[in-house]
Amino acid sequence: MTIIDSQVHAYEANTPKRPWHMVPNWPDHVTGDEMVAAMDKVGVDGAIFISSFSMYRYDASYAVEVQRAHPGRMAIVKPVDPDNPDVADVVAEWKKTPGAVGIRIMLTKENGRAPDHPGIDRIARAAVRYDFPVNLLCWDNVDAGTALIDRHPDTRFIVDHLGILQPRQPPAPTEPWADLPKVLALAKRPNAVIKVSGACTLSRQPYPFPDIWDPLARVFDAWGFDRCLWGTDWTRAFAVVNYEQAVVPFLKTDRPNGSERAMLMGGACAKAYGWSPKR
Repeated sequence: MTIIDSQVHAYEANTPKRPWHMVPNWPDHVTGDEMVAAMDKVGVDGAIFISSFSMYRYDASYAVEVQRAHPGRMAIVKPVDPDNPDVADVVAEWKKTPGAVGIRIMLTKENGRAPDHPGIDRIARAAVRYDFPVNLLCWDNVDAGTALIDRHPDTRFIVDHLGILQPRQPPAPTEPWADLPKVLALAKRPNAVIKVSGACTLSRQPYPFPDIWDPLARVFDAWGFDRCLWGTDWTRAFAVVNYEQAVVPFLKTDRPNGSERAMLMGGACAKAYGWSPKR
């Protein structure tokens, strides 16, 4: 079984050379080398490295450096700016970057953009032209995410983090799965797949987080395992789980079974991004 983590965030220490936009409650550094070492320890073959928007905004230069150092282990995704009138050119240039497999947009309530924002329309059209999936962060804003996916039926979307708002530190909210009905309804859209990333942060029970499996079973039933991409969302999930704790529950459980697990933990991700790791 090839294991691909659909969402990791590596970064270097906060220095004047590459300053952070903000300082989240993450370790002082989790470099690409450190990320690969953590993957090796638990048997993760490869990862989709999403350049950290919190720290680097639209600058994916560190992700490019890491991919160059670990070309068989990391593919990279860059956030792109809907307010940049030349964003289609940015997408075109990103397509030429070794290891680039997608782009990302933020459609959260706090950024205040509507699904018909002209810049987002430009990004969705460019994604079709350059054959990129669009990673979509619409947690706590699933209605807007659904409207965007419906607005661009020819664009491939990868919905981040189950479409469900996840805590940066424990405990999980009282009703962590409150948006699950909307997420299940979203599964009817054939141009979308979903990341089962950061799921352990939604648990209200200690490791190995047994209460995640009943709601996840509903996600698997609605979306199908070939459209569900397992991931850790590490290091964003750092304050809740360590890397091993975000991986092992999915390896040890009998929910899902062997062939389902192989699709969830790597097969669906390889299909969605058109990329597989090489040791």
